[in-house]
Formats: sequence, C-alpha cells, structure tokens
Amino acid sequence: MADTLDIAKLTKKERLDLIGELWDSLAPEDVQLSPEQEAELGRRMATFKADAKAGIAWDEFKTELKKQFR
Repeated sequence: MADTLDIAKLTKKERLDLIGELWDSLAPEDVQLSPEQEAELGRRMATFKADAKAGIAWDEFKTELKKQFR
C-alpha cells in the first residue's frame, strides 16, 4: 500500500463511516458465521416466527424508549 490511512487522525464519525464502507464492500459469501452464530441465528429466527406479531416497528420502539428515559 503506497498510501496509508492514519486512522487515529480521523474523527469518530469518519471512523464509523469507514467501518460502514468496509462492511458494505463485503459480499454475503465473504462473511462466514461460526457454528455457534448459526445456531443463535436459527434460535432467534424461530422465536421471531413463532410470534412475529409481538414485534413493533423501530420508530415506535425509539419513541417508547425515549419516553422511559425522560
């Protein structure tokens, strides 16, 4: 690498943006889950499918959360 990036000089927002860009640059097949992660994902999906109507929209959740911490 001829050009290097001094991450320490980046702002927090710039570092978070960089993380996002790096993550987005990966294809799904580039990210492999461990057997434990696969099992946990399966467990969570089964829980969700068993009672999908119990969930709420993200905006509704944020509103409720803000009410609790006022």
